Amino acid sequence: VQLQASGGGLVQAGGPLRLSCAASGRAFSSFAVGWFRQAPGKEREFVARISKTGVSSYYADSVKGRFTMSRDNVKNTVYLQMNSLIPEDTAVYYCAARRSDFSGEYTDWGQGTLVTVSS
Repeated sequence: VQLQASGGGLVQAGGPLRLSCAASGRAFSSFAVGWFRQAPGKEREFVARISKTGVSSYYADSVKGRFTMSRDNVKNTVYLQMNSLIPEDTAVYYCAARRSDFSGEYTDWGQGTLVTVSS
């Protein structure tokens, strides 16, 4: 599946931003999707994931309660709603897909979208 992330930009601390990850190619509903991010000089880290049906989601502790992931399998799109942003959220955000809901490698990756949070 091909993925394209969008929605990044510059936002003030405390503000919201919504990222989108649009999919094309094979049946999108057959894939679980995750969001990852990589800040300058740091390793890529897990942010959130959502199951194929969208019923189940899981978040990193650093974003729990502030970020919400959802998906629309009709529109073949996954969303990451980010609220109460802090400068530490500044990073390039990537979406990725895998066949399994709860384990295994993410095999398909989109290009990143840059999120910059100003203090």
